Amino acid sequence: MTLELEKNVRTGLIAAIRQYFLDELDQDIGDLKATLVLNFAIKTIGPAIYNGAVHDVQLRMQEFVSEIDGTCFEPESFFPKP
Repeated sequence: MTLELEKNVRTGLIAAIRQYFLDELDQDIGDLKATLVLNFAIKTIGPAIYNGAVHDVQLRMQEFVSEIDGTCFEPESFFPKP
């Protein structure tokens, strides 16, 4: 699965990478270099972050499903109470 970013998100991240290089490394890199850094991060780091998020959601969904009986269960009564 290839991670895809919306155009405005990609543009914002490229700007953030450029600013990071300027602030932290005192290097004014252009859009091409920032795009290469972003593509590298998406390819190498992105899957680990994505898989971690999917794992977190799976755990939460399992918790939610295990709580359904307690939150949605209505006891059945076949006999009227005296």
